[in-house]
Amino acid sequence: MTTIATAVPDVLTTADFDRIVVFESGRRAIAVRNVPATLQCFTTHFPRLPVLPGVLLLEDMAALAAGVAYTGRPLRLRAARKVRFRRPVGPGDQVEITVEMTGPVGGGTECGAVARVGGRTVATAGALLLHPVDAR
Repeated sequence: MTTIATAVPDVLTTADFDRIVVFESGRRAIAVRNVPATLQCFTTHFPRLPVLPGVLLLEDMAALAAGVAYTGRPLRLRAARKVRFRRPVGPGDQVEITVEMTGPVGGGTECGAVARVGGRTVATAGALLLHPVDAR
């Protein structure tokens, strides 16, 4: 079921998501990203047992969070807290990323994120702190 309550900002349409399932600007979003076996990182990131680097998963969480918190000014990830990688993500997996905005923090925005594969949690980010690109 796809629920898009508000228009999806351009920052999300250019990201690597295969599908935006739910999008409520300023509240939450759910997106799906397929992990193809042809990703270049799999040749060097444990060739015998390819694993998607956690930083790429965190990047997807931050991109989705930036889309949820977008108010016309580009946002960048300033800090990530309470990040946990619980299970490996490999070629052929379909990752569902859920982001919920938790509130404004010191001139920026804070979001929480969960990544799941097949209903099992593979990674969590307790707090993604996003600030406008031109802010210090």
